This record gives sequence, structure tokens and C-alpha cells, in this order.
Amino acid sequence: MPQANDHQRELREAILAIGPALGAEHIARDHTGTFSEDGWKRLAEAGLFGLPFGEDFGGLGQDLLTTMHVLEALGESCRDGGLSFSASTHIVSAGVPLQRFGRAELKSRYLPGICAGTAIGAHAITEPEGGSDIMRMRTTAVADGDTFVLNGTKAFVSNGPIADLIVVYARTGKPENPAGITAFLVERDTPGITTGQPIEKMGLRTSPLCELFLDDVRVPKANVIGSVGAGFLVLDHVMKWEILCGFTINLGEMQHRLERCVEYARTRTQFGAHIGSYQSTANRIVEMKVDVETSRKWLYDTAEKLSSNQNIATDLAITKLVTSEANVRSALSAIQIFGGYGYTAEYGLEKELRNAVAGTIYSGTTEIQKQRISTLMGLHRAATPKRV
Repeated sequence: MPQANDHQRELREAILAIGPALGAEHIARDHTGTFSEDGWKRLAEAGLFGLPFGEDFGGLGQDLLTTMHVLEALGESCRDGGLSFSASTHIVSAGVPLQRFGRAELKSRYLPGICAGTAIGAHAITEPEGGSDIMRMRTTAVADGDTFVLNGTKAFVSNGPIADLIVVYARTGKPENPAGITAFLVERDTPGITTGQPIEKMGLRTSPLCELFLDDVRVPKANVIGSVGAGFLVLDHVMKWEILCGFTINLGEMQHRLERCVEYARTRTQFGAHIGSYQSTANRIVEMKVDVETSRKWLYDTAEKLSSNQNIATDLAITKLVTSEANVRSALSAIQIFGGYGYTAEYGLEKELRNAVAGTIYSGTTEIQKQRISTLMGLHRAATPKRV
């Protein structure tokens, strides 16, 4: 992992400074599932949402690595994991595809609001029956004059209940054809769009989630991101950023959790000694440290490879697998180290465990990552018979 430069440290310090205020009352909001509008405004004022976007649109013009350094600081300092998740979703779901593939007019119209945080972004990919199998997508987009007409249902739309802009992926070609999917930038108030009630969930409760229903939704052809049939390419790019940015926030959360456990183990006394002096406790904390550093290396090394246009298919799957599983182990260890206190809502650690479990599911489950890695290793191909 590269050392942070002065500019990156300056941006990090700005987020670290406001982090405690962002996470204020996080336990109460988690209990009620309430999104922090004040926290969102603070992040907007700090310029977080414009980090990787061009200065012409009100952004800060930073590269991927700098963006990750700052998002790591967000995870380290803000205890409202749902707010952090919504912020990352906003940046990568709507801003990143628009910046990379959008036409000039589309970027000029929508990126300033994304950078300012006044237009909250989301994307609609998963469907109730298809799950992670986007090749079987049923939502359709049919050309009609200068518009496309969208019909279908999307599930698990993070930021859906509060979103102003939604990138909707729909089928414009034959099923199971990678060239048959197109990405559309859709305004939330477009006639025919309906969002379901916010869905209660195990963790990340302060990040609102819902279903999205599309009933003859007319979207201008000018709102196609990239080109017709390029949706799979757009999504592939988005998922790289989603994993690297989202799990860098988790890395910051793991770092904070580690430091908290070290402090607790050095001060908590049981049976006449600090619990950190017991090898079983010390070993847990060492394992947490190893998980933090391993996750950090995979995240930043993979980001460097992506920035230099290298193939990161295997690296990305390993990064997602390693970091998501490490985050769950870290949270479980923290609860065990804090004992009965860790099990109570007051200390916030049980909430962190619930949040961490989500990371093994979204952006491709642990099982999917293992399947992808094994496929890239050639384990699903029969060996070529040798000629005699």
C-alpha cells in the first residue's frame, strides 16, 4: 500500500474531524432505522461526494487511491455504518458510471448535484427472482421514438427511498446475452416509478432500502449511460469501484475496532490481571491486526493495479472475499473481548457485527467470489487430452 501524501492526509483529517459528529446518536438511529439527514449534509459540506469527480462539475478531481484513503477515514471515525454505506453507494452507483461513460450533456446536467449531495444517487440491478444472476434480468427497456419504455421490478435498492437519481439496468436485447443490457439514468419523479416501503433488515439499518417498480416508465434515449447494450460493461466498472470504495470503509471500521479492543484489553482487569495479558485474548487481537493489514494490502494493491489498467478480475474477487470475511471475524472477536458488554446494544459492537454480515452478501456473495476465483483458475474446464 502506498504511503499517503500530504494532500491525501489533509483530506483524511477533514473527515476524521467531523466523524464523531456524523456518528452521534448512531445507536438510537439504528434502533429506529432512521437515515441521518444532518450527517449527509455534513458530508456534502466536507466535499466527500465530489472526491473522484471533475472540478468542472463541482468535484475535487481526486484519483481512486485518494478517494479510498478518505473513505477509510470515514469508516474509522464515523460509527454510523449505514450513513457511510449510503455515501459510498451514492458515489459509485450514480456518479462513477456517469463520470466514466456519460455523454457531456448528461454529465453537465446531473454530476453537479451528485457532487453537491443535493441529488442522492442509487442503482437498481438485482431482481426478486434473479438475485445475483443479472444475465436472467427480466426488466425490459423497449425503444419507442426518442424514448425507451421500462417495465419490471427491482429488489434491494440501497438509497432507494431517498434517491433522486437511479441508474436502472434493463434488458434491451436477448436474455443471457452480455450485450443485451443497457444502463439508464432515471429521475425518481418520472411517471410510472414507484418505490416500496423501506425494508427492515438485520444491519445497516440507517441506510434505507426498498423495492423499485417500473410501469411503462419513459426514459429519454439521451439518458442512456454509455451506449445501448453496454450495460454489462458499465456495471463491471461500477462493481470494481463499489468493492474497493465500500470495503475500504469497512477497513476503517476494522481499524477503529482494533484500536478499541487494544485499549480495552490494556485497561480491563479480570482475576488480578489486565485481560490483554492472557494469551487467548492477545491472540484474538493479533488475529484482528493481521486481518486489518491483509485487507488493507489487498484493497490498495488491487486499486493500484486497476489504476494502471491491469486485469484485476481475480484480485478483486479475492479482495472482496478477504475483507468481508475479515470484517465479520473482527466484529465477533470484539464482542468476545468485551464479553457481556459487547453483547449489549449500548457498546455498539453487536450493531457492527450485524453490519459486517451484510458485506458477505452484497457486491457478490462469498460463495460467488469463490466460484469466480475457481473459474478464473480454470477448475471448471476439462483438461485437454494429450495427443498420443
